[in-house]
Amino acid sequence: MDGGAEKLARLSTAQRKWLERGLTQPGGKLPLFDSDGRKVSPQVVRKCLDEGWAEPWFSNPTKPDWIVCKLTDSGRSILQPASNPSN
Repeated sequence: MDGGAEKLARLSTAQRKWLERGLTQPGGKLPLFDSDGRKVSPQVVRKCLDEGWAEPWFSNPTKPDWIVCKLTDSGRSILQPASNPSN
């Protein structure tokens, strides 16, 4: 398994859904809430931060425990379909 496929295997459905929402937002801003209005799981956010797929953008003074994040270049690249040279 190559490095890209290995990283893709580590990306959960919840992580992928959260990161994909940053693709269409200015500056790659990632949402605090999912499409159903529930707060995004802190575990999803933490894993994406740890992997370098997202990064903190700024602090939220009214909710300091909420981490406002944006998509990184690494996050964008993991969302791109793997290119297959044999095609």
